[in-house]
Formats: sequence, C-alpha cells, structure tokens
Amino acid sequence: MAQTQNANSAAEASQPKPRKFWMRWRVRLGYPVAILYWVFATPTRHSITYGAIVAVFGLIVRAEAAGYLRKDRELAVTGPYARTRNPLYLGSAILAAAFVVAGHSPAAGALVGTFFASFYVAVMRNEEEDLRARFGREFDEYAAKVPLFFPRAYGGGERKVAEIRAAQGDSGFSWAQYRRNREYRALVGTIGALGMVWLRMWIRARYGF
Repeated sequence: MAQTQNANSAAEASQPKPRKFWMRWRVRLGYPVAILYWVFATPTRHSITYGAIVAVFGLIVRAEAAGYLRKDRELAVTGPYARTRNPLYLGSAILAAAFVVAGHSPAAGALVGTFFASFYVAVMRNEEEDLRARFGREFDEYAAKVPLFFPRAYGGGERKVAEIRAAQGDSGFSWAQYRRNREYRALVGTIGALGMVWLRMWIRARYGF
C-alpha cells in the first residue's frame, strides 16, 4: 500500500503544475457537481431513453480511441486520432451531452456544460504540452494537420494512414489495448450513472421532489 501511494505521489509530482491543478480540481469538484446535477435533474422515461442513446455514441467514440492509444509508448495518430487529437475527450463530451439530455433540466444541463467547458479545455491544453515535450517535432507536425477537438470528416487518406500504421507496426484497433487502458470502466460508470438518473425519476414520481 505504501509503495503504491509513493508511486502515485511520484507520478503526480512529475506532472507539470498547471496540469496537476486542473486534474486535481476536476476530480474534487466532480463529486459535488454530480450531486447537484442529481438534485436538479427532472428526468422522464423519454429523456433517459434519449440520453442513453446519445451515451452509446459517446462510449463508441471512447472505445475506439482507447483501442488505438498506447500511452507513454508512441504518439497515437491513426484511427480516430487521424481526425481529432482528442477523441477520448470528444467521447466524454458526447457522454456529458447524454446526461444533459437525460437530466431534462436547464439547471442540471448548465451545470454539466459549465463543468466540462471549464476543466476539460484546460486539461487538453496541458496534456498537449506534455506530448509536445515528449515527442517534439513529431507532435508539432501532427498538430498542424489534425484539429484539437472537433473532428474533420477525413483523416488524411487511407494510404497515408496505412503508411503510418506500417511504420509504427500498428495493425489497427486492439481489444487488448482497450482492456489495457481500462476503458471498460467508462461503460460501467455510464450504466451506473444512468441508473442513478432513473432512481431520481422514481423518487420524484414517488415523493414529489
């Protein structure tokens, strides 16, 4: 246990201060934001159903990105990374939109949207500084061709993507990589969160608040 704590402390200490700040407060504020969202939410069966459908798309985007991402080993530039530099956060944005829909409340939706916009933009920028420091010119050339967040329709041509994959020894999407990145936790978390939204609907119907 002590070794794990020391390793986590060392990993956190190695991160740039701006990134540590945004990551720390993203987690700390995430819990009260989730509680307030739940209190303000006025979900219905239809809103939860529509939100769940949107969530599926977010999970698919995140799953595909996780299957291509080899953290700390190489710069991911193929698959969804050929269209946006942050497909994982794009998937998270879609999941956030899903809960805006499911919550069926302007106050709850504004809370989620403000939280995401405030923290995730800063986190993306700080993470990019890490990638630039690690990969240098390779990252600069990649960033010049691929947008930060909103994806472009095409990833630069199949031939180019095939050449990059061949150079990296990349055979494409990998379920093993998906599991290695523990992306299944997003699926479990989304199901649990939708269950809490359903519980909120039941409480409102049962007790009127």
